[in-house]
Amino acid sequence: MAESRVAIVTGAARGIGAATAKRLAEDGFAVGVIDLDEKQCAETVSAIEAGGGKALAVGANVADAEQVQAAVDRIASELGAPTVLVNNAGVLRDNMLFKMSEDDWDTVMSVHLRGSFLMARAVQKHMVEAKWGRIVNLSSTSALGNRGQANYSTAKAGLQGLTKTLAIELGKFGITANAIAPGFIATDMTKATAERVGMSFEDFTTAAISQIPVGRAGAPEDIANTVSFFADERSGFVSGQVIYVAGGPKA
Repeated sequence: MAESRVAIVTGAARGIGAATAKRLAEDGFAVGVIDLDEKQCAETVSAIEAGGGKALAVGANVADAEQVQAAVDRIASELGAPTVLVNNAGVLRDNMLFKMSEDDWDTVMSVHLRGSFLMARAVQKHMVEAKWGRIVNLSSTSALGNRGQANYSTAKAGLQGLTKTLAIELGKFGITANAIAPGFIATDMTKATAERVGMSFEDFTTAAISQIPVGRAGAPEDIANTVSFFADERSGFVSGQVIYVAGGPKA
């Protein structure tokens, strides 16, 4: 595999992103921890360093091409050439179609789709030079359709198309691209969804678990474990795939 063991995780200040950054550090990667506010990344970086790993906090808006390039350049300079990219940064602007504003739509598309495109475009150069790379995009079970999430569902479905195309284009360079579609994961984002629908998080979680065959809510570490599988050098024949990590069959 590539000599450079450097990974980038976006939206890594909390939740799934933080758990993924920590797991990749455990797997031996130095991790570029990207989030909108660099200060918010401190906790993730501290946890990695406390475990003997190496990490760098970088503030960047993934929807801004110049900020993305600057972030990737800084990580390459300070940690080494990145060969693993996890596109996890995301936002919610939930609303029913008749109440959804253009800004609600554009913001979600911008972060999820444009952000993942810009990050992949900036990092692929390092992967191609190394003749090895792993791209993991975070989709969602919402890609199958979800009430009040026309924007989010569209973006998460779009990421599956991006993933498959990257797999086709970059495969000859030893680069795989895969997607993970989480089901119900207990995070700040799902707490925000509970608030939107006017439920306590406890009731919201209980309702969700009643529909999950394995009978529990997902944890960020469940997703991090799947990222770890995709990032492994032994997973080189797995590409263009979407794994639904949802406690049961989804698609």
